[in-house]
Amino acid sequence: MSEARYSQTPLSFDAPPLPGEVPARLPSPFDSGPPVRLARMAAESLQQRLRREHARWEELWSPGGGKMFGVLVVATPGGRLGYLCAFSGMLGGAWEVEGFVPPLFDPVARAAFWPAGEAELAELGRRYEALKEQAAWVARQPKGREAELRALEALRREVAHERAERSRSLWRQLSVGFEVPNARGGHRSMSALFAPRPPPGGAGDCAAPKLLACAYRHGWKPLALAEFWWGAEPLGGGRQSGAYYPACDNKCGTVLPFMLEGMEVDPAPVVPSTPGDEDTVRVLHEDAALLIVDKPHGLPSVPGRHSPTRDSVLVLLQSRFPDLTAARFVHELETEVSGLQVIARDTATQSALQRQLARGEAEHRHVAWVEGLLSAEQGRIDVPLRGTTSGTLETLAGLNHHKQALTEWRVVERSDARTRVLLWPRTRHTMQLRIHAAHPLGLGLPLVGDARFGIEDTRLMLHAESMGFIHPASGERLDFSSPAPF
Repeated sequence: MSEARYSQTPLSFDAPPLPGEVPARLPSPFDSGPPVRLARMAAESLQQRLRREHARWEELWSPGGGKMFGVLVVATPGGRLGYLCAFSGMLGGAWEVEGFVPPLFDPVARAAFWPAGEAELAELGRRYEALKEQAAWVARQPKGREAELRALEALRREVAHERAERSRSLWRQLSVGFEVPNARGGHRSMSALFAPRPPPGGAGDCAAPKLLACAYRHGWKPLALAEFWWGAEPLGGGRQSGAYYPACDNKCGTVLPFMLEGMEVDPAPVVPSTPGDEDTVRVLHEDAALLIVDKPHGLPSVPGRHSPTRDSVLVLLQSRFPDLTAARFVHELETEVSGLQVIARDTATQSALQRQLARGEAEHRHVAWVEGLLSAEQGRIDVPLRGTTSGTLETLAGLNHHKQALTEWRVVERSDARTRVLLWPRTRHTMQLRIHAAHPLGLGLPLVGDARFGIEDTRLMLHAESMGFIHPASGERLDFSSPAPF
């Protein structure tokens, strides 16, 4: 394939497709099946290029160094077919790399504040590593220096927290002026798309949004999309080099439905619930009053306002249980959280279950990994919440807020740098466990994979593993469990 510049944007061309190969509509980016042949041809061409340039991108093959790449086949106004290439986030420490589309944000506006912020983050990173090395050295010394080690660990957590908050502040500053286009010619800021919650870190930096934005900017028609992983698998596993994956739900599940408005797109697939299928919702119990389901991570409980038919627990179950509504969820698990949740099928059951939870008569236990080592074995967190999810960690929780939030916890395992804990939320607030884990008045350690309050990983390591309550109709005690996938 030849490379050509088209309005200063890299557009690669190939031989025309065979008759009938151009899809009538853009295949859904959320389809987990293999991409259409037209997109695979473009992806294989990019993969060949990455192989030729292996030495240039050698860091992709360092442990955990791989990343997602994407291609978008487009038609120019003259009817010529070509394809665009993109990578998620940065490549080789750069946002803009020759042969790939640029990011969505305005580099000029970003340059006004980002370099100083990055320098500050780098300095905090150096301080964190220095404290980590110092703590490791003290830990190897003879006994008697436990107080010094605890002090160093506390300082390290403070620096990690400061760095995470500064990083989120920079991202919020960027997202306000981060204009997202759609096929209708409309625009919306990244902040507005995720409101009232702040955008998760890196929203809009995946390959698919970059590709669509570039196509719209030049008046090209998107025809077929493919995204694949390239390089070493993530440290937590789950990705294989060269394998194709659908668009992510945590970020693209909100961004792409808006970007695709005005375009003919195949609907996102709705897969019926099948017992034993770990990629969708598993129904563990059903009767006339309630359902107990096991939700995979990455799947929202209910669809978002920009994508009412997008895959969610509710949408997946409605074909089998048409009486279900979003109002019947006794509690919603966040998109990033996996595990057990109960759904009432009538108002009386819903009220009875909520009373049991409020009185402590029902139990909902979670398991999680947190970043860092907890010195205590168990405890109780009593840190009130503001009742919103918009704001910094310090503004979301604190003793001056009026919504009581209680969480009990117990350590079950420690590794070199992480602690596995059981969590019992005694009150029900959105993001309660994540906030209580990360807040200095709580555990002071963010959950592993918490992109909002800690460091992004392959997933948020939080899973609702057990549930027990009295059935409101029969009076029978019901207990359910779901082993954590991490």
